[in-house]
Amino acid sequence: MAYLKLYKNKLQHNYQMLAGWFATQGIEWGVVSKLLCGNKTYLQELLNLGVKEFHDTRISNLKAIKQLNADVQTVYIKPPAKRSIANVIKYADVSFNTDYSTIKMLSDEAGRQHKIHKIIVMIEMGDLREGVVGDQLMDFYAKILHLPNISIVGLGTNLNCLNGIMPSEDKLIQLCLYKQLIEAKFNIHIPWVSGGTSVTVPLLLKKQLPKQVNHFRVGEVLFFGLDLFRNKTIEGMYDDVFELYGEIIELYEKPKVPNGEQGFNVAGGKPSYPTEDYGKKSYRAIVDIGLLDCNPKYLILEDDDMDIIEASSDMLVLDFHQNKQNYKVGDLVKFKLKYMGVLGIMNSNYVDKVVV
Repeated sequence: MAYLKLYKNKLQHNYQMLAGWFATQGIEWGVVSKLLCGNKTYLQELLNLGVKEFHDTRISNLKAIKQLNADVQTVYIKPPAKRSIANVIKYADVSFNTDYSTIKMLSDEAGRQHKIHKIIVMIEMGDLREGVVGDQLMDFYAKILHLPNISIVGLGTNLNCLNGIMPSEDKLIQLCLYKQLIEAKFNIHIPWVSGGTSVTVPLLLKKQLPKQVNHFRVGEVLFFGLDLFRNKTIEGMYDDVFELYGEIIELYEKPKVPNGEQGFNVAGGKPSYPTEDYGKKSYRAIVDIGLLDCNPKYLILEDDDMDIIEASSDMLVLDFHQNKQNYKVGDLVKFKLKYMGVLGIMNSNYVDKVVV
């Protein structure tokens, strides 16, 4: 049976590297845990590391975190849906916001639950996902400033996630200027400039981060050690905190090209085949994972003598060529994974999750 393995020593190593970098710059930070999909075994490993702040986009995941440790700070990192307001107040200590009517509802619900709810106002800085437009920011801030039961603890921005717009020193300076303008106009103090995500870590390492950016929220760099500017592993970090193991359930030498009238496969595609493969054979293995678990494009084979052919809903076909490794039915094949690969596996109830 297929299973996902988390290496706790590698996770701890990456965490300690990040903690050291942030500590030297006086930066507060939290872990984006949405990749773990509320899995309590894996969330507990983060708590064991000493994580005090969790960021997530799913209320059910925040609920799972609070059940494990009610004292950690939970941050809901997308604008809340109005139908979710009560649960946002119940399970999130902080939320990201961009809409006045939503914040007004948070204020009212926080009063009903006898809480003060903290918010971070997200500002549009070019990636065109969530964020208040800059020339509307002052009027927006004036409207929310005196809402009861609400504490505005930060300004933030999101980059890279939708259109791939990268953070830059200039963009982050602009974010800091918004903080200065608001503080001057309204005679207030804003504790956080939450301009840091995994993609911003390289700017921190190159000392290109404005000093007022004092809050980070990181997930991908913790779990994959990835420098998203260069698409390479940051020196000294592990890129294989997670590994997937699939079991071979069939292995035969078969033709490289199918035969018969071709239609569309279960995924809606119509595979094509190189001309040079016609008439040739190779060893083809079936592994017990499929599209229900993960898109094959997010799997990385470590063995150069294997190729991924295609997947159906529950099975993945691999080309072992001449099978120089002498694999047999029952053996395990190891995969490294990209971020979306782990996310797919974590969402699958059909793949076991273990800790090493």
